[in-house]
Amino acid sequence: MGFNQFVRKIYDAVFHLSKDKGALYWLFIISFIESSFFPIPPDIMLIPMVLASPQKAWKLAGIATAGSVIGAYLGYIIGIYFFQLIAEPLLDFYGYLEKFESFKNLYNEYGAWIVFGAGITPFPYKIITIASGVVHMNLIVFTVASVIARGMRFFLVAWLLKAYGEKMREFIEKNLGWLSVVFLLLLIGGFALIKLF
Repeated sequence: MGFNQFVRKIYDAVFHLSKDKGALYWLFIISFIESSFFPIPPDIMLIPMVLASPQKAWKLAGIATAGSVIGAYLGYIIGIYFFQLIAEPLLDFYGYLEKFESFKNLYNEYGAWIVFGAGITPFPYKIITIASGVVHMNLIVFTVASVIARGMRFFLVAWLLKAYGEKMREFIEKNLGWLSVVFLLLLIGGFALIKLF
């Protein structure tokens, strides 16, 4: 079985869990493990759950955010204590080891922005949480950036789905990457304008 087939099977299994009676717990668990080693983002559970129960949109986004931020600490711990034993094989398995090495060099100057940017975009957040542990990033900065970024991402998805329903689900699934990048560029542009004045 190829890697793409493996990921597709996991994707289908996680999507199926979104309809399970314990879906809220599964949403938390998937959000938790995705921040440190799991390849599938929690959006595939969050999207159908918000569509099925729009009145619970904020609660669902909150659960995804909490699970993701708490799970980010596991990635951080892996980076500190288990990099060679766990992190290197995981990063190598997903084909991210070379990217990880280049990110290590940027952390001294741009650590908070890197965590924030990865948190709101489809970039694999697990790389950032592990890298943050490896370089011993300030835990308060790591936490604040994670809470803001993951909260913005999941609450934005929940709001769009609550407001625009099924059409928005199709749009988000096709364009989540571009939407996140555009939002990040707008945010950075806003900070740049504030600095000018």
